[in-house]
Amino acid sequence: MLAVGAARLLTRRPPRDVRRVLTRLSRGARPATYDEAAAARAAVLRVSVMCAGDGCLQRSVAIALLCRWHGAWPTWRVGVRTMPFRAHAWVEAEGTAVGESSDTTLWRPLITVACQSRARGARP
Repeated sequence: MLAVGAARLLTRRPPRDVRRVLTRLSRGARPATYDEAAAARAAVLRVSVMCAGDGCLQRSVAIALLCRWHGAWPTWRVGVRTMPFRAHAWVEAEGTAVGESSDTTLWRPLITVACQSRARGARP
């Protein structure tokens, strides 16, 4: 529930703020496995009607936050398609979209936040 609440607050911010926060959170995490991201997705869907419905942005951010809580980070994406025009947000792990019913190859990613491994000696 904490991840869903934090995602709700974060997704009310401008896209540049969302990307900046998620990029910072992704630093130092290990890449999430598909099973970890799928388990996080299932947990998010259990506690939020909004995330279980059309709330793809909040759902994807909540999944990423929950994965990060456990030390991992999935690839977070926001993209568009043109015919018909639609925007969508999703997470990927191990190169595969997690829990998506549609083919995400039809979407053109506009924002991507992948796992950011912290370099040795880098400042936090």
